Amino acid sequence: MTAIRPFRTGDEAAIARICLLTADAGKDATGILPDDDLWAAVFALPYVARHPDFAFVAEDDAGSPAAYVVAAPDTAAFDAWFRDEWWPRFHDRWPLPARADRSREAAIVRSAWRRGTESSDPGEEQLEAAYPAHLHIDLLPSLQGQGLGRRLIDTMLDRLREASVPGVHLGVDPRNTGAQAFYSRLGFAPLPAPPGVFDYGMSL
Repeated sequence: MTAIRPFRTGDEAAIARICLLTADAGKDATGILPDDDLWAAVFALPYVARHPDFAFVAEDDAGSPAAYVVAAPDTAAFDAWFRDEWWPRFHDRWPLPARADRSREAAIVRSAWRRGTESSDPGEEQLEAAYPAHLHIDLLPSLQGQGLGRRLIDTMLDRLREASVPGVHLGVDPRNTGAQAFYSRLGFAPLPAPPGVFDYGMSL
């Protein structure tokens, strides 16, 4: 059985690689953006920088990380940290795109610039109160279909419960129907979301 272990300093490069190879709705995103590093800079590395104690990896038979799950136990606090401390270091590398730029990279960069700056409506605030944590999970194809995704999620849910977090939410790419079915099987319930957005939550 594939072993799951806590994140260790030095895993960052492997996590960034896994993120890139699964970022396109679970498929390899290499070359989709002008700068491949953007995926991990937004969706993976800030989590292990801010909350290394809420990060787990699974290794392949060669002992290399091939899957991970990361979480922020308090989304509002994480977003404020992302805005104030994490993203400013990338301002020169990924400046705020022009409003007319509708590229995929521009959408990701624009979202990163806006993170933690947009006020929530009352409905969003209620959801964050019920499901304050959020998580990301990615597995390379070599480890998929073995029940490892469920084990990683269960490991993280146990960690969040230990920290007395009342609930967790996550977003799923609308194109990734397999992930949508996976989270439903695990007991995550659909949450109210704008059109084209698939959010799921679970009370802990």
